[in-house]
Amino acid sequence: MKESFGAKLKSLFSGKKSINEDFYDDLTDLLVEGDIGAKAAYLLVEELEDVCSKEKITDENQIILKLKELLLRDVKKLSLTPEKDKVNVGMVLGVNGVGKTTSVAKLANLFKARGWENLVLASSDTFRAAAIEQLAMHGDKIGVRVVSHQHGSDPSAVVFDAAQAIRARGNGLVIADTAGRLHNKENLVRELQKIDKTCASKADPGCYKKILVIDATTGQNALRQAEVFHEAVGLDALIMTKYDSTAKGGVAFTIGKELGLPVSFICTGEKYPDIQEFNPEEYINEFLGL
Repeated sequence: MKESFGAKLKSLFSGKKSINEDFYDDLTDLLVEGDIGAKAAYLLVEELEDVCSKEKITDENQIILKLKELLLRDVKKLSLTPEKDKVNVGMVLGVNGVGKTTSVAKLANLFKARGWENLVLASSDTFRAAAIEQLAMHGDKIGVRVVSHQHGSDPSAVVFDAAQAIRARGNGLVIADTAGRLHNKENLVRELQKIDKTCASKADPGCYKKILVIDATTGQNALRQAEVFHEAVGLDALIMTKYDSTAKGGVAFTIGKELGLPVSFICTGEKYPDIQEFNPEEYINEFLGL
């Protein structure tokens, strides 16, 4: 197991006799290692140093609490709560390999457990035959209907049909899986924008959310992915996967600071129930080793 950021932070304090310029430089390096981007880390430590200097704070615990306060400003949460008696649509985005399709299944399982009976999954990653099969398998296991078309068909038509099925019942929730072949960025962006238009037109007003799945272990790559998808369709929230296997975890702060995006859920394992609502304070406490 890699040493956590919190453990490294404790080592930094124990190795320093005084809180000086060197200490803050080392803290900046440590934050960068913890997946907080270089620019964000520099600005954060500059502000921390300024505050601690003004308030004459030199105690380890007080410095960590000030750091926590500054981090919490940019780590936001968004509760994804579909509206009863409305047609709700969630478009789930992310590059291949981050656990996007599994996250779609986890969300469906969660909302089913919360009493959502009119629930349909839309298999809108028609580019990969394996993705259609994977979502169908998840649907069978959790007992949720999956709407899919043939491999290579129009992805937005799949969402259209799924939303029509929900509207025919009066209300409910569509969760759409989408393609994530970022190496073919221009085609992907065009495809996602078309799906986005369909989702927006089929959902009731205020009942459509765009959710990006990121791998918590990938750090700055996750920020770059968020920038691409946010620019393409305008994201509402994030789901962080592989949260159980990261010793870094600063990525939610970085994306929050750079793009203002909140986190809705974290995935902590491979089973369907291994998804929980994001708690900013718990997240920062864990990151800092408090």
